[in-house]
Amino acid sequence: MIMAADRLNGRRAFVTGGAKGIGLAIVERLVAEGCEVIFSARDMEPVAEVVARTGARTVQLDVSDLPACHRVVSDNGPFDILVNNAGMDQHAFFTKTAPDEWDYLIDVNLKAVLATCHAALPSMQERGFGRIINIGSEAGRQGSRGGSVYAAAKGGVIAFTKSLARENGRFGITANVIAPGPVDTPLLRSAVAQGGEELLKAMKRSTLVGRLGRPDEVASAVAYLAADDAGFITGEAIGVSGGMGC
Repeated sequence: MIMAADRLNGRRAFVTGGAKGIGLAIVERLVAEGCEVIFSARDMEPVAEVVARTGARTVQLDVSDLPACHRVVSDNGPFDILVNNAGMDQHAFFTKTAPDEWDYLIDVNLKAVLATCHAALPSMQERGFGRIINIGSEAGRQGSRGGSVYAAAKGGVIAFTKSLARENGRFGITANVIAPGPVDTPLLRSAVAQGGEELLKAMKRSTLVGRLGRPDEVASAVAYLAADDAGFITGEAIGVSGGMGC
């Protein structure tokens, strides 16, 4: 892995859902580039090894608890970089879902992003610098068969982030979305366990490169957007998806 050593030295970052998968890769990459990182996790059991290896700090947070999202970011800030990574999907056709399930998916995937940004932005505005990086999904741009509410929430993340970019550029704050395609994570593997190997093959075929992505490939994009190199990039939804939708 090629990186600029200490490119983020002196910066403070908060990453939601940093204990595994894409979030863990983001934590590792930001720490490797000199960033002080605090990450949240709902289940604290697996985080001790991550903390010991990376030196990052952790806080317990269920992102469906919106007041807690706001409180945790406010209490541990200020932050230069906010990465909203935590999320979850539900694999079912829309007519087989219920309103309480919609509420939960929207809370986790969209409203938690609103809450953390609402908490982090005032201090970024005051200090004249900030990087908001929200992990969306290609589902938010293209739709998702069997994941309609998830796709709706991720589409909302894209629109919200573009709006933040318009409101906050004058404060030296950029706001961007990374839209991963199928990435080899525990969440994806659990979906494959339900859908079978044909689902895995279909996911690979959906990309131009014919494979799943790796978490570190998403983390590389996060590190770039967090750095000064990307100071003229804002309001974008950047696919890290092997060419899905081209």
